Amino acid sequence: MIGERLLRARKAAGLGLRAVAAQADLSHTTVSKFEKELQKPSSAQLLKLAKVLGVRTEYFFRPHTLKIDGIEYRKKSTLPQKSLDKIQADMFDQAERWHELLSLYPQSPIRPFALPDGLPGRISEAGQVEAVAENVRTAWKLGVNCIPELIDTLEAQGVMVIVSTIDNGHKFDGLAAAINNIPVIVVGANWTGDRQRFTLAHELGHLLLKGRLEGGLAEDEEALCNRFAGAFLLPKQTLVGHLGDNRQRLEINELYLLKHEFGLSMQGVLFRALQTGIIAQTTFQGLYRQFSANGWRTREPKRQYPSEQTILFKQLVYRALAEDYFTESKAAELLGLPVVKFHQQRMLESLEPVTH
Repeated sequence: MIGERLLRARKAAGLGLRAVAAQADLSHTTVSKFEKELQKPSSAQLLKLAKVLGVRTEYFFRPHTLKIDGIEYRKKSTLPQKSLDKIQADMFDQAERWHELLSLYPQSPIRPFALPDGLPGRISEAGQVEAVAENVRTAWKLGVNCIPELIDTLEAQGVMVIVSTIDNGHKFDGLAAAINNIPVIVVGANWTGDRQRFTLAHELGHLLLKGRLEGGLAEDEEALCNRFAGAFLLPKQTLVGHLGDNRQRLEINELYLLKHEFGLSMQGVLFRALQTGIIAQTTFQGLYRQFSANGWRTREPKRQYPSEQTILFKQLVYRALAEDYFTESKAAELLGLPVVKFHQQRMLESLEPVTH
């Protein structure tokens, strides 16, 4: 138990055996034996290791009850193994905190995820993906306008969302997995909001489309999940209502305004205009060349769409504390904070010195 956690914490910190050993005043052979469960660390050694790895000592004794399946990365090929290890360790740590928190409730405060009724058993053409997106919006009672907080929407449907600060210089978009049969989406914290939202919707597409694509469509699952994401964030009928059903040209500012109304990038809106038949391929190509020439494919102009954060975990910690399901010390542990700092936050006390 301790060995596995030590290995995971070391990978999360991005440290090798020798680096950890040197900082903890141990030999790398000793640390290796700890990780392989060939030797048990003393209390003093655990304290040193916890300090080096940036974890609380309770971390080493947290029960391991999670089963994680089907980890799939977007842009996995661009990430070095050390970064993948850090991202997975962060996901494990946050997921374990979630699992422990929910286990302390007499009844789970989160509804279990269920696939919406009416999804097609098989999908034989790309156009059906639009109908799937409309089906989900209808089943979840989202209407046809902007989804204001996509993370909140997914969490309300039983999808666990983890926002990770481990992004390796903006190379990590997100990943999807299942933890104890609960769907999980991990998204990078440092992307703009439109990039986050597209990743969240794309991963939702994988969850809904997997096993339904016939023939050659299965090989195009990534592209179809992109189309699902666009249709989910900006439905066809809504886009037609804003742009009209047949346009010869579009203004850049139209794309910019729609981006900030719907939380879909300007490029995403442009692709939607093509997919829905509002513009022809020649109009699309002209605008796409303009994006490339201006460097907007990497960073779009002017004000960026704000990123999203999850507050559900912290909210449920405070709810459980109010219901006396656990103590302030346990709440601080779940949030990864020293008890004194958690108490200040709980009492809404200022953490900054007061000046006169």
